[in-house]
Amino acid sequence: MTALLLAHAAATWAMVGLIWTIQVLHYPLFAAVGDGAFAGYEAAHTRRITGLLAVPWGVEAATTLALALLAPPGAARALAWGGALLLAGIVASTVVAQVPLHRALSEGFDPSAHRRLVATNWLRTLLWTARGAVALALLVIVGPA
Repeated sequence: MTALLLAHAAATWAMVGLIWTIQVLHYPLFAAVGDGAFAGYEAAHTRRITGLLAVPWGVEAATTLALALLAPPGAARALAWGGALLLAGIVASTVVAQVPLHRALSEGFDPSAHRRLVATNWLRTLLWTARGAVALALLVIVGPA
């Protein structure tokens, strides 16, 4: 259980750091790229960010499911399921908002789509931050086995 909790916390906090970097640094800088270069920049961004987040997000998803199924009854299990619900919210936001907005931006810079991307990504940023707190709480509650 300790290895599972540590892998979960590490992957979750990697994603917390990544989403905050994207939210406060990377997405706002999209506006500075320039119209002529933006479609290529967006394609490179999408390719590179997908490669960067694939492993930690995959580990996070797998360990989230494992914890929901294996956590001891009581507070730990409730936290694990709460974390799973937060992750479901992140996936829903990604599918419903961020992916379509990135598709729109792949055609070229659109100030309205950019503003919506930054605004809607705050939900994922807050949900991932809450997941980080859940991961830490699970470490404290379950502790080393």
